[in-house]
Formats: sequence, C-alpha cells, structure tokens
Amino acid sequence: MTVARTVCLGFIAVILVGMLLLLLPISHADGGWGNWLVALFTSTSAVCVTGLVVVDTGSYYSGWGQFFIMALIQVGGLGYMTATTFLLLLLGRKFGLRDKVAIQQTLDKQGMSGVDQLLKSIVAATAILELTGAFAMMPVFIPEYGSRQGIWMALFHSISAFNNAGFGLLPDSLMRYVTSLPINIVISALIILGGIGYEVIMDCFLWGRDRLRRRRAHVVLSLNFKMVMSTTIFLLLLGTVLIFLVEARNPGTLAPLNWPDQLLAAWFQSVMPRTAGFNSIDYAKMSEAGWFITIVLMFIGASPGGTGGGLKTTTFRILYECTKTALQGKDEVVSYQRQIPFPLILKAVGVLFGSLATVIVASTLIEVADPTVSLLKVLFEVVSGFATVGLSTGITASLSIFSKLVLVTVMYIGRVGVLLLLAAVLGDPPRSAINYPEENLLIG
Repeated sequence: MTVARTVCLGFIAVILVGMLLLLLPISHADGGWGNWLVALFTSTSAVCVTGLVVVDTGSYYSGWGQFFIMALIQVGGLGYMTATTFLLLLLGRKFGLRDKVAIQQTLDKQGMSGVDQLLKSIVAATAILELTGAFAMMPVFIPEYGSRQGIWMALFHSISAFNNAGFGLLPDSLMRYVTSLPINIVISALIILGGIGYEVIMDCFLWGRDRLRRRRAHVVLSLNFKMVMSTTIFLLLLGTVLIFLVEARNPGTLAPLNWPDQLLAAWFQSVMPRTAGFNSIDYAKMSEAGWFITIVLMFIGASPGGTGGGLKTTTFRILYECTKTALQGKDEVVSYQRQIPFPLILKAVGVLFGSLATVIVASTLIEVADPTVSLLKVLFEVVSGFATVGLSTGITASLSIFSKLVLVTVMYIGRVGVLLLLAAVLGDPPRSAINYPEENLLIG
C-alpha cells in the first residue's frame, strides 16, 4: 500500500461516506431519502472541492445536509492525508515515519524535517483565514438574513471560498451581489489565498515578519514563491482585461452595469477560474469568446500545495520557460537565475499530456452520450470538473446519467492528480541498470 494508493483510496472512502450521509432523510429539506446519483455527484464535487451541482444546495438540502457538505469541503480542501493525520494527532497518536513520508509526498515538500509543525501551521492558517473571511462577510449577510442564518451563510461561503469549492447556498450563486464590494473583495481574497498554496502563504508571513522586526537576515524567497506569485498576478490581470473587453457590450452579462461595476465583475470572473465556482454574472449568457477565455484560465488553475486544481501555475510557467529556452537556442532552462531540474520538466510535460488526454476523452464520451449539447459547453463543463472549478453554463443537471458519472470520474482525477493516480494504479516503476544510447530525431 503505497502513499499514492493510500491517498487515492482515501478520497474514494471519504466520497462514499459523504454519499451515505447525503442520502439520509435528515440531509434533505423534504425529510425524504435522497437520490443515489445526486448524493454521489454532490459528495464527489464537495470532496474534490469542485462546486458543480445538479440541485440547488440551499433549498434541496437541510441544515444538516449543508453541514455535511461543508465538512466534506473542508476535508477535501485540506487533503485526505493532512486531515486524517491531524485528527489522529488530536487523538494522541504518535507521529510516525510513515505519516511524515505521506505528508511530505502529498504536500510536495522537500525533506521530512518539520513536517509535523507544517501540518499544524496549515490547519491554524486555514482556521484563521476562514474565520476572518466569515466575520468580514457577516455585516452583509446578517442584516439581510438575520443573525442565525446570516452567520451560517458567512461561515459556509468563507469555507467554500478558501477551499476553492464554489458551493453556495443561493440559487443564483453570488449574482445578486455583483456590485457588492465587500463580498467581491472578501471572496476573491479567500480564493486567491487558498489557491496559491500554504508554502507561499508562510513565505509571505515570514518575509513580512522579518521586515517588521527589521531583521538583517531576511527570509530568502524561494523560486516556487516567485513563480507562483508572478504567474498568478499575470493571469488575474490578463483575465480581468480580456473578460472586460469581450463582455463589456454583452447585454446578458456586463453591459447593464456602469464601468466601475463592470471592472469589479470582470475581476471577480477572472479570479473564479483559479478553481472556485462562484459567479456574479450568468455564464449561460456569456459570449463564446468569454467561455473560451474562461476555459483556458480554468485549465491552468491554481498553484501546488493549495486547495485548487488544474494544470497548476508552476507547471504552466515551467512549460513557458522551456518554450522560451528552445526559441533562444539554449540547453538549460533557467528562471530567476535558477536552473530548473530536468526531472521537473519531465513531470510538467507528463502533467500536461495526462491533463489533455483526460479532458479530450471525457469530452468525447459526453458528446457521444449527449449529442444535442454544444461541444464548447461540454468542453467548458469537463475542464471545470477536471480543474475542480465548478463554473457551469447550466447544462450539468440536464446531462444523462452516463455523462454525470463521467464528470464524477473527471472531478476525482482532477483532485487526486493525474500522475498520482497513475502511480497508484501502476505502482512503483522497476529500476533498470541499463543505459540506452541517444539518437536524434526531427522535432517541429
């Protein structure tokens, strides 16, 4: 039982437990037993922090059902190994070598020193940021829904946003708050913080602490930090500009708003493809150019170590640096005066190939099962599921049972990762003592 198999089977176990909980009568507003496909789809979407739904979460599920979904989101956002290991630590279990190796591999951390402290820091940072986000949204929700419901709305949306899940309790997601500055800013901030990864958050904290204390020996920011932050900022600004340009005259999305609100809405829609599924405009009325831009942003996704999915910003950046190196006729891939190791380049290529293969196969299967649905809408839905985003053009509920099961599989693959799933299925590769001769071939 390798770490890869433990993680993959662990996510399946959590999904099945969530499905059983969402089937119970206490989970439904009408008090009846649930539908197995709806429960499976919702549980998978919650554990994989996707946000795609086939029913309205706020009206279909009771308070208990919403609580179960929120708990599944939290476990899925932290990661199976992180959540279970921390719970075992709370119960007094000793932190063994196998646990350290598992956490080190799932968090992609170099070395095993300080793994237990990292785990505690992750949980503490998650709790602090989620509670801060909830308190920041309470002044908006409490006057409108009352104290009890307003607090619950703020907490649910804060946890959903930080974990990049995109689950909401309102039938129109956040469309009614398209001009609300507090909701747009808080939700966006939580999504960005959850998507950039815990290591980047800790680097920011340590760097800021040293600056405030005026220490001479400052924390040296890692290559991972520089790549993640620069690529994330670039994609956020580029997405805002492109969405504003293609949707500003669309009467179904941004045209009815004044230009400051248009910019706010364009920014919000640029943040959402970081793998959170909230929306403040109607994606069903978005132009095809807007859909295509969103598909590209969703496919790139969030950053490693965060709560989001997708190709990941560092993978995208490594592939960009490889392309630039090839065009310059150089042999070494360098970024920020640091050489990128060849195994990382191979891993980036593998992730890209596996991700494209998953999206192509899933889109083909759904298009065959539901030929009346537009291929662009199917591609949008599949990329949204694979990148664990949750944005939708509104076709999810109308898809056939087979197509919904395909989306369930795609969401699962997107959450555990293509390479991790292949490692779980194939096992550890056999070592070879043979070195084969090199031979050139034509490329391009």
